Amino acid sequence: QVQLVESGGGLVNTGGSLRLSCVASGSVASINSMGWFRQAPGKQRVFIAGITTDGNTNYADSVKDRFTISTISRDATKNTVYLQMNSLKPGDTAVYYCNANRGAGVLLEPFWGQGTQVTVSS
Repeated sequence: QVQLVESGGGLVNTGGSLRLSCVASGSVASINSMGWFRQAPGKQRVFIAGITTDGNTNYADSVKDRFTISTISRDATKNTVYLQMNSLKPGDTAVYYCNANRGAGVLLEPFWGQGTQVTVSS
């Protein structure tokens, strides 16, 4: 199993920055990608950014050029993924969830953190 713990959310003014962190522990050697999703009130959870174990990144158009995802593999038992968020807008307000995946296709097994609230005031 994989456990994910997020941190770094909070309240920020428009134009401000935040950095979210997510520590993955457990069977981290089996992880092949990690990422961030967000869910605004009354809306579905949507993909924001992802990174594979070989460093390839992908972003939603809504955050491209403002958000940056990165990861550090500390050892065989822990892996940390970051989301640097700049030029924040009120529309970025949501609960942000860390995601880790192992397997692929029909064998894809996702894991989720508990979420961290990000609120951007106008």
